[in-house]
Amino acid sequence: MQRPNILILYTDQQRWDGLGANGNPDIRTPHLDALAAESANFDHHFVQNPVCMPSRISFLTGRYPGALRITHMGVPVPEDLQTLPHMLGTAGYVSANIGKLHFLPHANRDHRAVHPDYGFDHLEVSDEPGTYEDAYRAWVRARCPEALDSISLGPPPTNLIWNRTMRVKDPVPHPQTWDRNSSLDAIPFAGPDDATHTAFVAEQTIAYLQRSQRRAEPFLCIAGFYSPHNPWVAPQRFLDLYDRDSLSVPAFPPEWDEREADSQFSADSLRTARHGYYAMISEVDHHVGRILAELDRLGLAEDTIVVFTSDHGERLGEYHQWYKGYPGRDVVSRVPLMIRAPGRTVGHPVHNIVEAVDVVPTLLELAGLQIPPEVQGRSLVPCLGDPEAEPAKQDALMEMTGWRSLRTERWRYICHADGSEILWDLEAEFGEYRDVSDDPACQPALAEMRRRLLQRLIQSEQPLVRTWTY
Repeated sequence: MQRPNILILYTDQQRWDGLGANGNPDIRTPHLDALAAESANFDHHFVQNPVCMPSRISFLTGRYPGALRITHMGVPVPEDLQTLPHMLGTAGYVSANIGKLHFLPHANRDHRAVHPDYGFDHLEVSDEPGTYEDAYRAWVRARCPEALDSISLGPPPTNLIWNRTMRVKDPVPHPQTWDRNSSLDAIPFAGPDDATHTAFVAEQTIAYLQRSQRRAEPFLCIAGFYSPHNPWVAPQRFLDLYDRDSLSVPAFPPEWDEREADSQFSADSLRTARHGYYAMISEVDHHVGRILAELDRLGLAEDTIVVFTSDHGERLGEYHQWYKGYPGRDVVSRVPLMIRAPGRTVGHPVHNIVEAVDVVPTLLELAGLQIPPEVQGRSLVPCLGDPEAEPAKQDALMEMTGWRSLRTERWRYICHADGSEILWDLEAEFGEYRDVSDDPACQPALAEMRRRLLQRLIQSEQPLVRTWTY
């Protein structure tokens, strides 16, 4: 059989409602909206960890973070771990990752060193825009060297500490004077529009597709966009798409406004952050349009599965918090997932609860390959052509060091290592703002969520394979 190509468009920190197709009236994403119309668009898709590294390796192995023993940041992914490119490679696939991968910590390594391949045949890794001497800076140096001094988003604080500790002189100029981890401003990109990290990922993905057209082997290509991760920097033309003052902002429950009447969470601050965040998504949308147009031009679209998703979401000031992490509410754990499989997909929304670990078995089934026993996700193939397909799951599991969370259609439950609990009723007004674990009326639901979480954890156990009965 002719196995399909696979193209994964993978953003960073894009919440589920960061698309027009998912009901956001403010954002401009025409190309992604068109892709959604041709795809199975899963509107209750949840990641298994609320931060980058554990979520990414869980996604690309189809295994839960607890099974991988990677439940927090800063854990280098073991080089012998079986990832999607390994699984496809046995059937002749050639694979590439272009842009962000984030299988290794950023701040305490030399990005010029050869990166472990993790099963990929082609790697152009750049985990943060312009911050290190990596594939992105090499691309800019070759393409428009005059832009090199203007592309860094600034060094992460931990990288500054590492350099001081190791007495390393940072070779990269960082012209920005703002704090990249606290600025809420929408910031115009200082270099040319076609020199952004997003443009780099798109250009090199297009070049890879062009080379792939000349090969007989099927390909897996992951386009790893950094956007819309903070800081919110985008070319001016994408910032100009929006009237900042007209952007919608969320409402807070009265008790939250009284407790934290902070200017950091004022309507003005919320609009400022959304302005930059939406502009970054619109830039991604523009370049996704270019990639998909090239896929069509090369005659590859009819033979290529296209997946669009993200590693986690972004709070954008809701719950008086920014960025991502604990406790993994929907704004962080619920992200887009579209799958367009030629000949298999009817464009429609899918309302079933699904998980990021389900993508790997889905792709393997579509490629006509066996699903390894260690893969813990469930294939979504039945949902691709039938929006009424029986759901494989009734809940989504999130695992992080010190706590576990379970999300059902109505409830989100969190249990901490010290035994403390949180229960949110998602059907109630301001549901994830108000903990109802002490409400007598919710005690049956609390007991049921405890049971379901325990059942999921037992189901996710992965004992070593025994070779005989004793």
